Amino acid sequence: MLLKTPFSLKRGSKALTLNNGRRLSKRLFSCNAIYNPQVRIKREGQPETLNYRVFFEDASGKKISPWHDVPLHLGNGVFNFIVEIPKESSAKMEVATVELYTPIKQDTKKGKLRYYPYNINWNYGLLPQTWEDPSFANSEVEGAFGDNDPVDVVEIGDSRGKIGEILKVKPLAALAMIDEGELDWKIVAISLDDPRASLVNDVNDVEKHFPGTLTAIRNWFRDYKIPDGKPANKFGLGNKAASKEYALKVIKETNESWAKLVKRSIPAGDLSLV
Repeated sequence: MLLKTPFSLKRGSKALTLNNGRRLSKRLFSCNAIYNPQVRIKREGQPETLNYRVFFEDASGKKISPWHDVPLHLGNGVFNFIVEIPKESSAKMEVATVELYTPIKQDTKKGKLRYYPYNINWNYGLLPQTWEDPSFANSEVEGAFGDNDPVDVVEIGDSRGKIGEILKVKPLAALAMIDEGELDWKIVAISLDDPRASLVNDVNDVEKHFPGTLTAIRNWFRDYKIPDGKPANKFGLGNKAASKEYALKVIKETNESWAKLVKRSIPAGDLSLV
């Protein structure tokens, strides 16, 4: 998949160089970029093996980070969403936040590949350039601390995405999942390419045009660990999906946390910033 861009990515500099020779502040790019980078996917290893990785490359073939280098903002309330787990699949794929260039890989536990106990029914992945700060206690969600990961997205459109695919989405709602005491936001969104995208613009529209979907998402994430003998996950904000306005607030705050992380205003620990 190739997405055209009027700028080139250059790591190690404080600015981005445009094709016309002008330079943009990296600070502007990190928080308010309005163009997709030109991205290619490079797969290494075989799927469902420990060494399988999905890397992202720019137009020159240089590896880039899906977490740090793909812009979040596209303007007009539209955001980039990166598919990690296609709908109707169960392999637990995720951006490897501690590996160089943060490729997508299958999660492991005790050296074994992880799978959900049943398929996930929606496209699932992350918002680039966001981060749930584990040092920040959210007073609106039971004082829970961030889970140290990018923000998750549940994309409810009809089409099945591909691992590493970048979709343009608009947020519709937010669920405040609390997983073993950590806050793990789930932004409910829809791809602009979906035939019903124009019909849904807020949480109430989801109930109208996708009846039962918000409850199904909440219940899926509440219960998926139970077959492994773990307790059900909890949800804050009254156990209900919050509005689009609230979802945009979450995105803004976690984008600001990410910006502090990459500027090293907050300790990164083992996280890769490349």
